[in-house]
Amino acid sequence: MASVRLTPESRAQSLAALEATSEPQHELDVLVIGGGVTGAGIALDAATRGLSTAVVEAQDWASGTSSRSSKLVHGGLRYLQMLDFHLVHEALTERDLLLKTIAPHLVKPVPFLYPLEHRVWERGYVGAGIALYDTLASIAPGKRALPLHRHLTRSQMSRKFPDLAHDAAIGAVQYWDAAVDDARLVSTLVRTAVSYGAHAASRTQVVELTKGSTGTVNGAVLVDLESGKEIAVRARSVINATGVWTEDTEALAGDEGGLKVLASKGVHIVVPRERIKGRVGLILQTEKSVLFVIPWSRYWVIGTTDTPWEQELTHPVATSADIDYVLEHANAVLAQPLTREDIVGTWAGLRPLLQPGTKEGTGSAKVSREHTVASPTPGLTVIAGGKLTTYRVMAKDAVDFAIGQRASALPSITDEIPLTGAVGLAAVRRQARTWAQELGWSHAMVDHLLHRYGSNLSEIVDACRADRSLAAPLAEAPAYLRAEIAYAATHEGALHLEDVMLHRTRLNYEVENRGLGALPEIADIVAPVLGWDEATKQAEVASYTERARAEAAAEQETDDAAAEVARLAADDVAPLLPLRTS
Repeated sequence: MASVRLTPESRAQSLAALEATSEPQHELDVLVIGGGVTGAGIALDAATRGLSTAVVEAQDWASGTSSRSSKLVHGGLRYLQMLDFHLVHEALTERDLLLKTIAPHLVKPVPFLYPLEHRVWERGYVGAGIALYDTLASIAPGKRALPLHRHLTRSQMSRKFPDLAHDAAIGAVQYWDAAVDDARLVSTLVRTAVSYGAHAASRTQVVELTKGSTGTVNGAVLVDLESGKEIAVRARSVINATGVWTEDTEALAGDEGGLKVLASKGVHIVVPRERIKGRVGLILQTEKSVLFVIPWSRYWVIGTTDTPWEQELTHPVATSADIDYVLEHANAVLAQPLTREDIVGTWAGLRPLLQPGTKEGTGSAKVSREHTVASPTPGLTVIAGGKLTTYRVMAKDAVDFAIGQRASALPSITDEIPLTGAVGLAAVRRQARTWAQELGWSHAMVDHLLHRYGSNLSEIVDACRADRSLAAPLAEAPAYLRAEIAYAATHEGALHLEDVMLHRTRLNYEVENRGLGALPEIADIVAPVLGWDEATKQAEVASYTERARAEAAAEQETDDAAAEVARLAADDVAPLLPLRTS
């Protein structure tokens, strides 16, 4: 079954549908502001309830926090220390749903070691905690999605992670969680929502919220940042799911109430897989946060930090001090210390930390320790906080809150809805063996493709059969096929080169020099698909090149303020507009 395609044409059709909402018979039930994992999840939840729905994003899908996480789907061991058993059970239930039903192609099991430094009390204390973690996961309906934990001696631990320093631990507890390409999860959610009737438009900024005569929010004014066209949209419910931009979006309503959100920066570094000898991940406690060493494809992801961010919200960057912090804490347990020369990439993301209490005048419903839904003014619903793993619960709570009494007649069913690429996955896994022989793909390439596309791999195969040049790897980034670059533009809504480099692939941080070596070939593939002339293609290459160099310069600075100056030296490919606050 062919999947829904996100293209410039489908985007134009969505914008036309939004323009038509000025007529009462076309008014939306739900307008979602924000195209991260929460907003995409809300769009899918609302659409599958039969509500007319649209989701808009000012930048590319997942361009904020939802492409810059630790890329883990987990229950949160640290919440057990806070005795928040309900929250851990909720997250573990969602983890297992993603693994078994919703996105088994995107979400993959990962074993982790929790190193132990003390022979008796720590093994008992940590072991009991992880046993409880497994017990809470076992309460989830159906068969367990992941194996149970086990205790390891020092020699067993060394076999699984030879590069763990001999004096770093006397043994370990091995447990299981899962990993996901966060940006792909978001784009897959958007495509699935569109398949159920939602309208979706990236690079479309909400600059104003509109109100009726009674003071109820009844829609928004949007600007298509690609064309500059302004569109007035009417909706019965507007949901603000903008993460660290929550308060900025709330301010468009012109009221004092709302949720308070602070931004906290988390930084990750990427090193080649061969640089660290190990077959499992590590979880380590630091004085400021939890440090993960995560095996991911051809490399390791190491992070994170947790520091206040007081600069502009669109372009957080890793500083030299951040990188030193991660290296220092990783090297504390590695037998072969890492150096700057080992790092092939970095990224920085902002966590939207929900602050205690809400602004005066806000009607709110606290639905979780992690997230809150509120209505600062009638017609506007705001959701903030939360985590990647529980996006579906957040979406359900937001839509329930927005539609009020109608929720009992239109309950959420997203726990039963597989995302595009999940349906028919078992059959495509078998067919992939034949396709690999036909198109000359290695076993590793097939695994890579199945993990990224699931059953939609058949569409990649069709493209390669139509143009055999697409079946070849990129010359300067051979982990990706040329077909994947074309598919980003033909099916996944990429409008610019940076969309391909940052969110449809991970070339911005998983190869040296932020993927600039592969950029000319990628531009040549994308240009005809998106109808670019030579001048447009060269402008796109120059824009991404400027961005990559600005990010590299920012990494040389020691503090956030200086790093921000270096990063902002590069212009945005589709600059945001000032908001129209009253």
